[in-house]
Amino acid sequence: MLILVRDRDIRTLSEDQAGAQITMAKVDVLIPCYQYGRFLRSCVESVLTQDVDVRILIIDNASTDDSAEIAHALAHQYDRVTVRARVKNLGHTASFNEGVDWAEADYFAILSPDDMMAPGALRRSIAIMDAHPDVSFAHGRAVSIFPGQAAAAPPEAGQPVSWSIVDGREFVGRFCETGVNLLSQCATLVRTSAQKRAGYFRPELPHTDDFEMWMRLASYGPVAETEACQGISRIHGSNMSAYFHSAPTRNLDQTRLAFEFFFAHEGRRFPGSAEMADLARRRLSQRAWWSAMSHLLRGKPRMAWDLYCFAARLSPVTAAVPPLTYPLRTRLPQSLLAHMRGFRLGR
Repeated sequence: MLILVRDRDIRTLSEDQAGAQITMAKVDVLIPCYQYGRFLRSCVESVLTQDVDVRILIIDNASTDDSAEIAHALAHQYDRVTVRARVKNLGHTASFNEGVDWAEADYFAILSPDDMMAPGALRRSIAIMDAHPDVSFAHGRAVSIFPGQAAAAPPEAGQPVSWSIVDGREFVGRFCETGVNLLSQCATLVRTSAQKRAGYFRPELPHTDDFEMWMRLASYGPVAETEACQGISRIHGSNMSAYFHSAPTRNLDQTRLAFEFFFAHEGRRFPGSAEMADLARRRLSQRAWWSAMSHLLRGKPRMAWDLYCFAARLSPVTAAVPPLTYPLRTRLPQSLLAHMRGFRLGR
């Protein structure tokens, strides 16, 4: 089921109905940090300049740069910022789960310190989620910026936007159809009660813990979507996902595990869950096949062979019958097709 909420509807809501609700709604934002001191201030201030009631928890994972010092300086400057500095690096999943325990506001977000929230993002998400109390989370588009680029305000800033309300099963079905994580954490806001119900992030999924969590949250309620820019993702050489994308089979295998965990647990509640899991497996195999062809054409035969073998293990049919219609069937835009070549586009 898909419900379209038009610009005019959002304008009416934000002006006549939702204003008081938004003023009252509170947001808790977790910023887990490791070695990203140089980005931390711009990240934190992108949250503090949102026109909603927000508080921030920075968890520093025993960084050896100036992350902890900058975090404490921000906490001294802004009373809405709290810092927990670890003496031992416990990994980002432990920080995510500590944030889940900490969150008590109406809404909850996790923001990587090298990313930023787009101006007005929280107000836009709160408006649609207050209007639809059954929605588990809201997400929009993230724009990428590269070293040397400034983060310009998106054209939607201060303007009403259009939203779609998507049934949770349909939302998960898109993931199964593409085998690609289509969301960015920096452009997503979660209803805290839904997050508490969904529980902790899985430590077995260091690269796709968010991907599996989106599906888990969708199993508890509909999802609100907009094409408006809600987040800004910074692309640089030390992105956390660089390790996984340096060997595409690692990235694909983490995606496989995310599907397996989901359909072994919450996903079982969906009608036709076995068929959905099988579709996810086949599409992931086809994605691997296309990635193999891409690497072969770029003169990387060893990596191409590894990807081809991965595709064959997931679905032997793919090895025998090339999935030539996969890009058309999945309707992936060119920006997302780059995922198959192993590049990070703002996880």
